[in-house]
Amino acid sequence: MSVRLARLLSVALIGASLVAAPAFAKSHPKTKARTSTAAKGPTLIWRGDVATANGVVNDVAQAWEKSGHGRIELQPFNTASGIDAVANGTADLAGSARASDESAQNARLTFTPVAWDALVIITQSSNPVSNLTLKQVHDIYYGKIHNWSEVGGNNAPIDVYAVASPGDGVEYSLRSLLFGRGNQPVAAPRLYVNTRKLEEGIALNPNGLGVATLSGISGNSQLKAIPVNGKRATVANVADGSYPLFIPLYLVTNPSSPKAASAQTFVDFVQSEPGKAVLRKHAVLPYQDGGALTAMDSSRRSRILAEVGARASHITPVSAPGATYAARAAVAPTSPDTVAARTALENRRAQAADTARLSRISGSVSDVTVTGVAHASASATTVSETHGKDFGKVSANASQTATTYKVIKGDTLSSIAKRHAVEVAKLREWNHLKNDQLKLGQVLLVSKR
Repeated sequence: MSVRLARLLSVALIGASLVAAPAFAKSHPKTKARTSTAAKGPTLIWRGDVATANGVVNDVAQAWEKSGHGRIELQPFNTASGIDAVANGTADLAGSARASDESAQNARLTFTPVAWDALVIITQSSNPVSNLTLKQVHDIYYGKIHNWSEVGGNNAPIDVYAVASPGDGVEYSLRSLLFGRGNQPVAAPRLYVNTRKLEEGIALNPNGLGVATLSGISGNSQLKAIPVNGKRATVANVADGSYPLFIPLYLVTNPSSPKAASAQTFVDFVQSEPGKAVLRKHAVLPYQDGGALTAMDSSRRSRILAEVGARASHITPVSAPGATYAARAAVAPTSPDTVAARTALENRRAQAADTARLSRISGSVSDVTVTGVAHASASATTVSETHGKDFGKVSANASQTATTYKVIKGDTLSSIAKRHAVEVAKLREWNHLKNDQLKLGQVLLVSKR
């Protein structure tokens, strides 16, 4: 995964991701029961965002095991953890609520869309607001709207909660739709490591607001999804495209993994009729059932950006099964299609690097500061507060060209490399690193310019 933000807090949060599976199983009895099933095939490790775990993998994995294929060990945490794990071989499958970002790491992986879900703007069930326009959602996240009374609610501040993006695919996907780029900073002084923790926070605060998925909050009476542009988030409204904030959910595999064949067999099972029958029970639409959504995706994004007054800096299209560069290269490494894909990918990377040097706009919480925010609970946030309780427009320093970088909590070598538009291999070479382990406070050379 190329773009990284609030990377999984080093060893402490890696441990948290490993214990997340038992906690997830405790709240999902079927998962807990599944661990006692006798395995008849290989055990596959799945790691990824909570949304995909809840909406796609949990019960499908149970059906997979009952059919005699083997076990699926679930480690739900967030998108970044899953993609990293599949890339480095510590997991066989990842769940992602966003498409490939076409980074060098992602290009080696295969992103297969298996379902459609709805991004939902959630608040506590007691909140009286019954509708938000896309423009209002945009302006709330951008810091232009601060009070519920401005959108038909009580005279109370809107407490915007967010998941550190782009570590989370849900947050990344929402920002891509509303701002044209997934790493857009937003006016959210409280950050969470995944959507499950965000949902728990909003359930306790009638003034809270954040983004989750329809499958993630389905059956949760403490939360409600606010209709957008007069349309409720339902499977039917996703299927016909009338609810505007729909996204694909992906399973990510590594073609060079020793268990690549078994992982692909599970992906195929999810797309089979038994797998799709399970998906439909979880407020998600099987990907094959939403063929029209792929066709309308580009025009839908353009309409949203026009409505909110934003423009895209880069749009990653919805991936088709097997359409990644890695998949093409694995089948025909020297075919004209593969060569063309490789050339296009290299051109996009070069253009992105040039753009990054000209205008350093980063989603990293380490690049911005916050002052006087009473509820900020993360080590940093994506907002610069300038006028009392009112947030100013978020901005980045376009002239920033630092040659060194001091490691902070949550950094990984890949996130630092992306932030400074440099290859991970270069960072290792320049800083004489034998591996990717970093220490807090460590100063790295990130550019030789």
